[in-house]
Amino acid sequence: MDAPYKQLEDHFQRLSHVAHALTFLQWDQLVMMPPRGNEARSEAIAELSSIYHDTLTDPALGDLLEKARSHPETAEQSASVSEMDREYRWATCIPTDLVKAKSLAGSKCEHQWRSQRQNNDWAGFLVNFKEVVNLSREEAQARQSCRPDQFFTPYDALLDLYCTGDSSDMISGIFTTLKKNLPPLVSEVVSKQAGRTRLFKGQFIIESQRQLNRKLATLLGFDFEAGRIDESSHPFSTGDVGDHRITSRYRESDFIDALKATAHETGHAAYEGGLPQKWKHKPLGQARNMSIHESQSLLFEKQIFLTKPFLNYFTPTIHAHLEASRDYSCEQIWLNSIKVSPSLIRVEADEVCYPLHVILRYEIESALINGTMEAADLPEVWDDKMQNYLGLSTAGNFRDGCLQDIHWTDGSFGYFPAYTLGALNAAQLFSAFRDQHGDWQEMLSKGDISPILNWLEEHIWSKGRLLDSQELIVKATGEPTNPGYFIDYVKTRYLQESY
Repeated sequence: MDAPYKQLEDHFQRLSHVAHALTFLQWDQLVMMPPRGNEARSEAIAELSSIYHDTLTDPALGDLLEKARSHPETAEQSASVSEMDREYRWATCIPTDLVKAKSLAGSKCEHQWRSQRQNNDWAGFLVNFKEVVNLSREEAQARQSCRPDQFFTPYDALLDLYCTGDSSDMISGIFTTLKKNLPPLVSEVVSKQAGRTRLFKGQFIIESQRQLNRKLATLLGFDFEAGRIDESSHPFSTGDVGDHRITSRYRESDFIDALKATAHETGHAAYEGGLPQKWKHKPLGQARNMSIHESQSLLFEKQIFLTKPFLNYFTPTIHAHLEASRDYSCEQIWLNSIKVSPSLIRVEADEVCYPLHVILRYEIESALINGTMEAADLPEVWDDKMQNYLGLSTAGNFRDGCLQDIHWTDGSFGYFPAYTLGALNAAQLFSAFRDQHGDWQEMLSKGDISPILNWLEEHIWSKGRLLDSQELIVKATGEPTNPGYFIDYVKTRYLQESY
């Protein structure tokens, strides 16, 4: 019989293959599938999710893990077994019927949300949303009971799914710093930019934008032999080894938002493509967590694409593809891209206001999962926080308020903090890169991002899950996540208007 570790490798390879099938079924559901296919697709996804869960919770796997944990042959093998064990222990906390029930409820809620949001139908959405919240609470409580010494609240147990190793105490401390510093910064920047309006006027042909976005993705290292770009209502990235799928969305009245989305999702794909192939099919070879994932996408979008040197290089390409853009210089495009104005929609928010959108959602979802708030109270609480943080009201406007995001529709509670932790880590990582590469502006002015890709591969991508998120950041930058880097970056870009 094969040694326990070899049997573990075989077991997790089977799991990886099921996950592969789920990934592309879900991608197709969001991008290509006709509406009437949703019921059958949801049932198929739920069944595969149950198969995955049953395979991961097989008692024989627990026996193998115990044997392999007792006699690791190398430090790498020990780390690999540790990540396998974490996956197993997490999965065995949750009964299969709960996994299936949540998958079905989430698919139903997400599918109906698409039309309910368009119709501003909060009452209709609430029916499905209550079930998703209740099932998510069950999941959170089950996970917390599995590790009561590690998770002090049910929400922490869900947070760990996306921000592994980052506690709500740590995040709340960071967010308190941001809540203190960002509102006055927003006011100062808005005052500085008073009188400016969004510059772009004209018709930016969608097909030409598609070609332009392919050019940008290629320049940022996206391999079209190992991936593709499609369109969806909400840009996202997914895929597997050798097949990375990203989406963007286009509007004829504006071209910069699609470019930002493409740069962002290309960053996600770059991280996935840079993970160590020697650990493929193993948890150790996967992305560390979503906060690190978001740091990569935001670094591509904000720290590379939206810098003055890179935009100066790329503007002639914009002009070549979009005739209506030729009236705007690089400086005008850049100034347009840094316009700050509090707004209702998170995905359209500027990066100075964006963390306040995330903090609002973090505070709401933690209250929902910890049971200090009910689903029916969401519109009122949302409006109150929007007024406090951004000075805007969403009373009666559910479409642009509490119905705007897809995340909660399938029970992805705990994800939102990853966006802002990602922004903080992106600023901190790029600061470390700049310290080591004094000629970074010259590189970007030539469209050469290879030194950045190499640096990220060395410090982030090649590590997989070998280190936890804070260890990764400390080894790359010399200290844990520090919101000061992001605050300094905002002041430099938006008040000094450099960078």
